[in-house]
Amino acid sequence: MFSLMVIHVVPAVRGAHSMLVLVAGLACMAAGFLSARRGLTPFRELREQLAAVRSAGQGHVLGVYPTEIRPLIDELNGLIENREQSIRRAIATAGDLAHGLKTPLALLGQEADRLSSTGNRETAEAIQQQVDKMSRQIDYHLARARATSSSASGSARSSVAVSAEGLIRTLRKLYASRVPEITSSVDPRHVVRVRREDLDEILGNLLDNACKWATSRISLATSHSAGFLRVTVDDDGPGLAVELRRAVLERGVRADQTAPGSGLGLAIVRDLAELYGGSVVLEASPLGGLRACLTLPAA
Repeated sequence: MFSLMVIHVVPAVRGAHSMLVLVAGLACMAAGFLSARRGLTPFRELREQLAAVRSAGQGHVLGVYPTEIRPLIDELNGLIENREQSIRRAIATAGDLAHGLKTPLALLGQEADRLSSTGNRETAEAIQQQVDKMSRQIDYHLARARATSSSASGSARSSVAVSAEGLIRTLRKLYASRVPEITSSVDPRHVVRVRREDLDEILGNLLDNACKWATSRISLATSHSAGFLRVTVDDDGPGLAVELRRAVLERGVRADQTAPGSGLGLAIVRDLAELYGGSVVLEASPLGGLRACLTLPAA
């Protein structure tokens, strides 16, 4: 009878032992998972900080990290600082170069005025045209250099409404003799991740182009969609043939080849928009003329 009791007890003991092993194994797995999760937490925080540096204009990686990865954080911050210094040097160099070229160009312009006053109008006009062309080329490449550095740093923030208001005031003075009616319905809360000088350059060229061709009306509006801001500039002018809408965004191409200028205005708009991760397209306007649709990353 004693031996029979042993036979019945052994399976029960084995079952309990197996259950204990299973529970212990699950506990070890859970402990390992929690430990790994805690160990990876600093790297998740680091990823969020790097995203903030890239897209939100944050200057350094912030936060408290374990001693083991602190050297990595210091190296990353050093790399970010070196990049910012390189950007600042590039902007300064481009500005110095532009200033150095514009001074002799101004002297050439004065010489053209002198020739014009002495009766050499044809020569004076030829010189002035080349001076203007070179000045626009300098402005174009300076704007590209500035935008490249600004888009790389990710720290630029500009209000579309503030930029538009200033440009509209200027254009009303510039086109005082035939200024079209300019209406703006820009939301004052709409901000883009674009340097103010570059936003002025972009909107200024679009509005100036609309003023040149509009019959009597220009409309400016903004809307927000999927992380981007959409800016539309409409005019009631003659519009533009479909086959020319893409072509005029290329450097050196003008819709009216008889008009003065180098055809850089819309090319600057396209290049600057693309450098900031945006775009510009031309299409038919509800006003009957041309619509410029600009998209820029929203802040």
